[in-house]
Amino acid sequence: MSSIDFQTTHRLPLSPMRTVGIGLIALVAAIALLGPVIVPGNPLAQSLIKALAGPETAAPLGYDHLGRSVFHRLADALRLSPVIALAAVATAGAAGLVLGTLSAAKGGWIDRIFVMLADALLALPGLLLVLIVLAMVPGTALGFWAGLSLVLWVEFFRLTRAATRETLTSPAVQASRLLGFGPVYLFRVHIWPEIAPMMLTAAAFGTATAIMAIAALGFVHVGMRAPTPELGLMMVELLPYWREAPLALLSPVVATFALLLGLTLLAGSRET
Repeated sequence: MSSIDFQTTHRLPLSPMRTVGIGLIALVAAIALLGPVIVPGNPLAQSLIKALAGPETAAPLGYDHLGRSVFHRLADALRLSPVIALAAVATAGAAGLVLGTLSAAKGGWIDRIFVMLADALLALPGLLLVLIVLAMVPGTALGFWAGLSLVLWVEFFRLTRAATRETLTSPAVQASRLLGFGPVYLFRVHIWPEIAPMMLTAAAFGTATAIMAIAALGFVHVGMRAPTPELGLMMVELLPYWREAPLALLSPVVATFALLLGLTLLAGSRET
């Protein structure tokens, strides 16, 4: 086989779903990261004279009820929520990966303890666990990170445990053990290549779930506290003024939908 044929055979074309998902995420990231650079402004600056005013050069999405730039508040919110979500997913993924691998490899009472703990947390509503943590650390990014990590690690644990148990019974692993290879080698060569695609898919879904949870709690005044720009908090603040400033209300709604849709499409394309 020629080098051209080899490259053609092993090229991984992007599916339409994945392309759209990446495009939506890139668009949201561009608004969050490049928007304040292109149009400088302060998301906390107030000017009651401009309350509910329409778009202008300094505020492309208009102003909210306190005369704050919706564009700059949206850019800040699109940085805050994904950062908290990614931090929670990274922590939950690492915990689920370590505990799931250990549970599958050791078995016995260790496996039973971890499974009982995961089942107990799974039986409780996820938002309730986050609310419990937020009651102890109210209205902070740390509280969201801890609460979401506590909720999300269960899914990573269950996926890792199931895949690892199946992999450890394969002839390849048994042969490696007979040759004297240790657990680090077995994980790196046999276990991780099997569970990596599932973990990445779970990470994408977990990030979307975390962002949605942060926005939902903000919408019911349980999340981040004013004047912190946050997607759910922006929606609930602007909802009474939807007739006077529909663009201001639609901006966080559309941005949240685009981000969640992009992550869902990206995760769905990985499954297929």
